[in-house]
Parts: sequence; C-alpha cells; structure tokens
Amino acid sequence: MNNLLSTLLLAGGLISLILGAELLVRGAASLATRLAISEIVIALTVVAFGTSMPEMAVNIFASIDGKNEIVFGNIIGSNILNTLLILGVAGLIYPLTVQKNTVWKEIPFSLLATLVLFLLVNDSWGSALMPGILSRNDGLVLCLLFAVFITYLFGISRVESSDKYSVRTYSLGVSLLLIICGLGALFGGGRLCIDGAMRLARQFGLSEKFIACTIIAVGTSLPEMATVTVAAFRRRCDIAIGNVVGSSIINILAVLGVSASIRPVSYGTVFNVDFYVLIAATMFLFLVMFTGKKHRLDRWEATIMLFGYAGYIAYLLYWR
Repeated sequence: MNNLLSTLLLAGGLISLILGAELLVRGAASLATRLAISEIVIALTVVAFGTSMPEMAVNIFASIDGKNEIVFGNIIGSNILNTLLILGVAGLIYPLTVQKNTVWKEIPFSLLATLVLFLLVNDSWGSALMPGILSRNDGLVLCLLFAVFITYLFGISRVESSDKYSVRTYSLGVSLLLIICGLGALFGGGRLCIDGAMRLARQFGLSEKFIACTIIAVGTSLPEMATVTVAAFRRRCDIAIGNVVGSSIINILAVLGVSASIRPVSYGTVFNVDFYVLIAATMFLFLVMFTGKKHRLDRWEATIMLFGYAGYIAYLLYWR
C-alpha cells in the first residue's frame, strides 16, 4: 500500500509538472505575442524557460527540504538526458542542421556553464574553507552568468531565424490565467514529486541520487522531449537544438543559481562522474558539428549519443 501511494504521489507530481509547463508556455507565449515580442525571442526564452520550469519547481522544494542529492541529480541528470537521449532521438528522426551562432556561441556557453559549476562545487581543491558547497556567493556567480546569457539572447533577437514558432494567442485575461494556473500546477507537482521520490527511495533502498538522475530527471525533461520530438518531425532544426541547449544552460545557471540562493547546497563528489559524462556529452555535440556534413547532427552521430546514454544508465544501475 505504501509503495502504491509513493508511486501515485510521484506520478501525480510528474503529470502536474508537465501540465503546468504546458499551461505556462501557452500563456507566456500568448502574452509575449500580444506585447509584440519577436518569435525567435519567444522560442529561445519562453519555450526554453517553460520546459525548464519542472526542474525549477522540483529544485526549489528540494533546496528548502535540504535534499541536496536531488538538487544536483535532477539538473545533471536532466542535462545529460537532454544532450544524449533527447537530441539522439531527434537526430534519428531527422538530421538536425545547426545555425552557426549555436555552434560557436550557445553550445560553448553550455560547456562553460557546466565547467564553472564543476569548479564551484569542487572548490575544496583550492580552499578548505567551504569544501563541497554551492554557496550563496556561488549562486550569485551563476545568476550573473545567466544575466549574460539573457543579454545575448535579446542581442540575437534582431536576427531572423529560419524557423517560425507557431503561437496561439488568447485574450489578456486568459493568458494571465494560464500563467497563474501553470505556476500553481508546477509548484504543486514539485512538492508531490519530492514527497513521492523520498518515499520510494526509503522503501526500495535506492539512493536519492539514483531517483533524481533517473525518474525525476526523465519526468522533468518530458516537456523538452515533447517539444524537440515535434520540432524534429516538422524539420524545425533551430527550435529542436535551441530548446535543448537553452534549457541546459537555464538548468545550470538559473535553476541551480536560485537553489543556492535559497539555501547553500552541500555537494557530494559522487556526482563528479556524472559531471564528466555531461562535459563529454557537450564536447561530443560540439565536435560532431565538424564531422560529416558541417554543422549538422547526422543519424549515425545521434546513434552514438543514444548508446552513450544507455551506458550512463547502466552505470547508475550498477552504483544505485
């Protein structure tokens, strides 16, 4: 009975997160359109933010509750899944041509964000004062980098994208109602998700890290999976790649930045291996832009990424 209740809490939380993200994206995109914000900005900010909101909701409650392994496992696990699994699936559906800006700026910026976070949480290598902690000052560093990223996004908003993001518009009242309901569903789902995950971890003897890097990471990444899969089927390469890379950057800089600002987060070096996987995955994504057809993720490269994710899951199962 306890197992069933825990599963229902987790499943209900994940469903609420996905529904909340969808409502938030619809409402925010409609409001942005009514305010005459360009479509490329909507695609790179509203959509990327919306699909990262489940991670934000889960991490806020995990940070408040002091569930540090969930704080890090959710973000690192989600970013690995975004890069290897979601882009791998999208690349199999249709080879993804990537814009020059994304190759030389956004993907390297994602790698930079990952490396900065890795150095911040491993600062005990250079100082014994605050070993293994993502402090509030570290959170401020991440938030400042996020501000740089936002400035960059609005800078490129003047450049026309080859893709158009279709936005359904609603009245001002309906748009605001969708945003409010979406935020409510996100935070309610985040609370249920944490409670269900903790119950399952205790009942089955699983680590918080395993639950966070697998079940929670998959659940909070479902909006990205849905968005990128549809984009790949419709051959909208900019939105497919941009959403994944943008969401990965937002997850590290905004979500972890906010999490550390709420409460300093203790870091376990057990996550260093996961960091190595994420760094390798991001570097691989950058390097394949120069193999085969330039600036394109081909099917054979996407297949390697899927095998890489399968290997990562095997590692998690072995060390669960």
